[in-house]
Amino acid sequence: MNIEYLKINHLVNPLGYDLANPTISYVVTEAAGKRQTSARVLVSLQEDFSEILYDSGERGDIVSTGFELPVIMKPMTRYYWKVWVKDETGDSAWSEAQWFETAKTVTWQGGVCRPGETDSCLSAQGSAGQESADCGQDGQAGTWQAKWITPKLEKQVQAAVWQEIRIPKPAVRARAYVTGLGLYEFFVNGEKQGEECLLPGFCDYDSWMQYQTWELQLKTGKNRVELVLGDGWYKGVYGMRVKSENYGSRLAALAEIHVWYEDGTKEVFGTDESWKSRKSRIVESGIYSGEVYDASLDVSETFGTELIDLGYDRLSPRLSPAITIHERLKPVEVIHTPAGETVLDLGQNMVGWLAFHCKAPAGTKLHFQFGEILQDGNFYNENLRTAKAEFTYISDGMEREVRQHFTFYGFRFVKVEGWEGEPDPEDFRGLVIHSDMEELGEITTSDPLVNRLVLNAKWGMKGNFVDVPTDCPQRDERYGWTGDAQIFSGTASYFMDTCAFYTKYGRDLYGEQMKLDGSVPDVVPVANYPGDASTAWADAATIIPWNVYLHYGDKNILRRQYGSMKAWVDYMKREDDSDGAKRLWQTGTHYADWLALDGNYPGGVYGATDPDMIASAYYYYSANIVAKTAKILGKDGDAKSYETLAQEICDAFVKEYFTPSGKLAVDTTTAYVVALYMGLTPEFAYEKVCRGLLNRLKKNFYHLDTGFVGTPYLCRMLSENGMNDLAYHLLQEKGYPGWLYEVLMGATTIWERWNSVEPGGKISGTEMNSLNHYSYGSIVEWMFRNMAGINPCEEYPGFKRFRIAPMPNYRIGKSEVRLRAASGRIESAWEIDGKMLKFRFTVPFDTEAEIVLPDAEAEVIRQQAGSADGGKAGEDAIRQDGKHVVFLAGAGSYAFCYEPTTPYRKTYSLDSTWEELNENPKTRAILEQEYYFERIPFEKELCTLEELTWAPFTGRGVTKEKREKLDRMLRGVE
Repeated sequence: MNIEYLKINHLVNPLGYDLANPTISYVVTEAAGKRQTSARVLVSLQEDFSEILYDSGERGDIVSTGFELPVIMKPMTRYYWKVWVKDETGDSAWSEAQWFETAKTVTWQGGVCRPGETDSCLSAQGSAGQESADCGQDGQAGTWQAKWITPKLEKQVQAAVWQEIRIPKPAVRARAYVTGLGLYEFFVNGEKQGEECLLPGFCDYDSWMQYQTWELQLKTGKNRVELVLGDGWYKGVYGMRVKSENYGSRLAALAEIHVWYEDGTKEVFGTDESWKSRKSRIVESGIYSGEVYDASLDVSETFGTELIDLGYDRLSPRLSPAITIHERLKPVEVIHTPAGETVLDLGQNMVGWLAFHCKAPAGTKLHFQFGEILQDGNFYNENLRTAKAEFTYISDGMEREVRQHFTFYGFRFVKVEGWEGEPDPEDFRGLVIHSDMEELGEITTSDPLVNRLVLNAKWGMKGNFVDVPTDCPQRDERYGWTGDAQIFSGTASYFMDTCAFYTKYGRDLYGEQMKLDGSVPDVVPVANYPGDASTAWADAATIIPWNVYLHYGDKNILRRQYGSMKAWVDYMKREDDSDGAKRLWQTGTHYADWLALDGNYPGGVYGATDPDMIASAYYYYSANIVAKTAKILGKDGDAKSYETLAQEICDAFVKEYFTPSGKLAVDTTTAYVVALYMGLTPEFAYEKVCRGLLNRLKKNFYHLDTGFVGTPYLCRMLSENGMNDLAYHLLQEKGYPGWLYEVLMGATTIWERWNSVEPGGKISGTEMNSLNHYSYGSIVEWMFRNMAGINPCEEYPGFKRFRIAPMPNYRIGKSEVRLRAASGRIESAWEIDGKMLKFRFTVPFDTEAEIVLPDAEAEVIRQQAGSADGGKAGEDAIRQDGKHVVFLAGAGSYAFCYEPTTPYRKTYSLDSTWEELNENPKTRAILEQEYYFERIPFEKELCTLEELTWAPFTGRGVTKEKREKLDRMLRGVE
């Protein structure tokens, strides 16, 4: 038995994080048995566990996806923990020791633990709830000895602050508690501390500011401590209004260094007005503009610092996972364009920096510009709008690796100016940066274009998960749009462990929300963007924490966000009440099905689906989520109240948007999808809604026309409502609009618009056209949930019990999906091999899966499976459920091979379209022999043969017997 992937609050050995409700998780592998029968957790202040602070004892209620440590934590303290697990065979093992270290202050649900407070005080604070607002009002004025300082320089000058501190005797431990505004890099004795980028991260600085904890190695004697500062999001130009100083007008720093000596004494050093400042060689920096670095600049002149009153109440231990360099991409080509430019092609649209080995003579000015695409073979960056996205380096003649510091770029292509001679690709690397998140999900199919699409979605996530889930990483925007974040949160949580990342984003959202009386802004953090309360965007408040809970089984995010979730639904209810309490949301302005193609005019941004219908659907959906969340958290009164509200909304929705005969009043693809996905389709209307969706797609010639609301759920609703073949057709559509159209046009990330690049290679406009916009990458959630069939279960979140119901299709002959879920490694693989279906599944330790085998017979499966493992043996383990077989499986690996009761190959019949039948020479020959028209109108080519044989003109003279003969002949084609 091995115990792996040990985390606390979904972080590995975290140093100085906000660890309110410290919760451990782990995964057991290679166990002799299948189920955890008991576990034991130890916590100690000693690495060898010679003194035990907490011992759970051997217990049966410790769950691997989340066990909260009932430990009263002290500030600035390292804790060690480990877990022991035993299975039903008696096999057991201890994990390796893990640790976490608290920050200068410890945030508890009831308040803040300050240095020097007693355990009894802490215990009293630990009992309160957090739902009102964990928004950073930590009340820390009495805990900091350091003072906020700012350089005594003009505010536009980029600068560093520094001090020499003297360590008089041997030290055993040293920590620094540091933050800088807008951004900082921390140096001790000339060495940059850590590998992190863009510290302290981006948050709602008006509500809270994160500080970091550093483990220092100080030498006896003098040590130079320095913070290099940059404008960042805090002070630099940022936001749709292209405005600077959104949060502050001065660079600022706060640093407090604690040193513990061998003789048992302690000393504290802190920033104050005795610190000095200097100009920075980073002459200019901006999130949008880029950076100018003058290595030749003399920065030896010393200036003073002065105090700046920024207070301490907003300071909080960090929540943001580290932003680090994850990959180094070598250019695939050096291009000399028709315009005479030298351009590096990194081969991948990426986010981060360009690093290069510089050997240029002193005074050489190297200039780089960043773009996503070439136009007519030349460098192009006009779709970045006002963002300059440049880097200038002035050499001092020293040989070194150069990179950027306080900016980042979204790019594939780099225009190089000032480089002497032909650039050597070996001298350049694209440094890919994003927030640290463990990669979890992998998808491989027999279709290389689909595989590239999956990579495009993952690269889009990497590039837009830089502390905040942004819409795009390159132009003068890079906002944390709530709508984009919401619709992609399911896909993101299959791809990577997003729990810690979304926990931080949730705090930002809640903080902004409290300023708006419960409404949710369109972007988080807001910076200077004024919009709020748009349906689907604002519902990020409920949907993101719910998705995170389903994937990881940790109630902490629901506890943290419950007040936010409630406040958003209450806001909608107040709007509804002010409009007559109709239990519909029919007020306000909404983006609704943003960028759908069925709008009133070409190139428009608003889809045709009634925004009030979408708003009312999300009103119901969010109310339902809050009802379920309240029940999970033991808030029974709230649960009942929101259940009642959700039912009232559902009843009103059905009355408003369905005719008595069951027809949906809004005839758009998205309307049908929303009604099905949100659970708002009454039983009497179900068949008409499904038929309406199919007919709507037929009218669209089986092409996509959905936007941000409809697209994420379209293929899921097709597969789950008897139209799986159509879902695969849409996935693999190679023409515009379609996912694979982008792939065939050379995309390496997901585009903002279906037609971001036209068939001839021309970008379709510069006003709003990002080539790295992950929203439509939400199709990947369908691949995990439907193609592979891996679905979490609400009653057993974190994949403790889950469903594997793969839905193969002949259009893709093979699929292999692996997921390192919260409970362990899950695998779902299938292959269509001639007439046979082959499946391979892996169910992790201490879980149970309901495996659904399509078009199978129970007796065949029973013979192959023997009896089901995992405590579900016997007749109940395998049962026939209509055309499918349901198999209850415990931990283990399973393989099945059988001939399905329905052929998994391309079949033809009267239900085939005229276009399909004409593509195959064998079926076309049947049509020419038995039923032939010289000309079928274009608009009829997507009609089925059945429809054509009943239609005027095309159906003339076709008898019942002829139809039956045609059907038999077509079905016989292999």
